Amino acid sequence: MKHFTLMSATALTLAMAAPAAAQMQLSIATGGTGGVYYPMGGGLAEIINNHIDGYSATAEVTGASVENMGLIATGDADLAIGLADTVAQAQTGTGRFEGQQLEMIRGLASLYANMVQIVALDGSGITSLSDLRGHRVSVGAPGSGTEVNAQQILNANGITYDDIDEQRLNFNETADALANGDIDAGFWSVGAPTSSILNLATTQSIHMIALTPDEMTAAIGANPIFARTSLPGGIYNGVDQAVPVVGVPNVLVVSSQMDDELAYQITRAMFENIAELQAVHPAANQTTVEFTLDATPVPLHPGAIRYFEEIGATIPDRLRP
Repeated sequence: MKHFTLMSATALTLAMAAPAAAQMQLSIATGGTGGVYYPMGGGLAEIINNHIDGYSATAEVTGASVENMGLIATGDADLAIGLADTVAQAQTGTGRFEGQQLEMIRGLASLYANMVQIVALDGSGITSLSDLRGHRVSVGAPGSGTEVNAQQILNANGITYDDIDEQRLNFNETADALANGDIDAGFWSVGAPTSSILNLATTQSIHMIALTPDEMTAAIGANPIFARTSLPGGIYNGVDQAVPVVGVPNVLVVSSQMDDELAYQITRAMFENIAELQAVHPAANQTTVEFTLDATPVPLHPGAIRYFEEIGATIPDRLRP
């Protein structure tokens, strides 16, 4: 009886009229509970629940980007979050999705970027990308996204593994090796702030290496998925000023089969109530219309385009289906 009295008249009418109640339930495919995807998905679910009549959304724990694209393709998820390069590969049938093009993938927004953070300790003499030559550098765990991104940035700027003593360490190992003096610098490709750098910065004086405009342009030339972004000042102890870095966007996607009105309502509700998502996780401070139009790697859903045009945004041709 309690649920009946709390339900709005509109929602009750829809519930009684709809022959398949499952059509009102939306599933948001995210990632593991320890990452950023899950709380972001949960925050989006709350926005849908609170601001879109007749729909209820739930964030689902998944294996993240690759699995999420499959869930959208099969209709087992209504919305999903994925790394931009994975999303682009799924939509174009390249990379991990060779031979299984998921043409139905459409974007609603780019939420935030995994920032490629390059850290050295104060006093190391390493203050720029070119200073990495001749030093011991962690490029990330073997085969990780961090290593892929590190190689792209280095190679695009004329630095190869022949120029450095590369170490393949995961995030916690990289932080420990820096603290112990076993390496001189390390790469992280992850949402910020990340716990391993936070912890390192409490015991060591760290220096975050900024990319110059030319270095950033070269990196984006090597990997067009990279987006220009900035690590906020104050996010780590000792890093007081904003640091220009490249990022790999994380994209909110749906199927092209989603109803245009529903896609419009979700896009509008999210951007008009973005403070609610920012209260769940600081990564949502990057969730802007401008970032979406700059960083989304696949065509937008027509419902999302309707919202962006409604608020006066200019839609790049590459984002039109």
